[in-house]
Amino acid sequence: MQIPLQVTFRNIGRSEAIEVKIRERAEKLERFYEGIVGCRVIVEELHQHHRKGNHFHVRVDLTVPDAELVASREPDEHHRYADVYIAIRDAFDALERQLEDYARRQDRRVKVHEVPPHGRISELYPAEGYGKISTPDGRMIYFHRNSVVGADFDRLQVGAEVRFSEEAGERGPQASTVHPIGKHHVVG
Repeated sequence: MQIPLQVTFRNIGRSEAIEVKIRERAEKLERFYEGIVGCRVIVEELHQHHRKGNHFHVRVDLTVPDAELVASREPDEHHRYADVYIAIRDAFDALERQLEDYARRQDRRVKVHEVPPHGRISELYPAEGYGKISTPDGRMIYFHRNSVVGADFDRLQVGAEVRFSEEAGERGPQASTVHPIGKHHVVG
């Protein structure tokens, strides 16, 4: 974390044991996602009931690049957080799910798809059944008529744009498959 963990206790005295548990959970989040900027945790005792016991509210604010994730566990009619450790566990579990979703969105945003090799047909020898492809980096790739997929070799023309799969051949690089690209297909 770029900013150290901040733990605040409200209406309850500071507890070393509670703080240790919070630090353990925060470190687990950091192992899961390295880009965490900061984490703030508030542990608050809400009521002092003589018969039902004390109830706890736990809020965890996690700052990550471009977002802030918040998980809060408060007592309600279904969850009586009389045990502060259960409230901490549930708050961090909820935050972990949010962090997983955030990380997944980040991965999709930065994922780069590799552009398949492409080039233009620079030479054609229909009688011999082969041709050559010029790549943008200036290489020449041999291809055989049987390598052409989705088109007829005899209809190919010099200058046509193609995608291909490259492999090592006996005399240098060759295309194992050649896919002509239609005029509406864009190659990045």
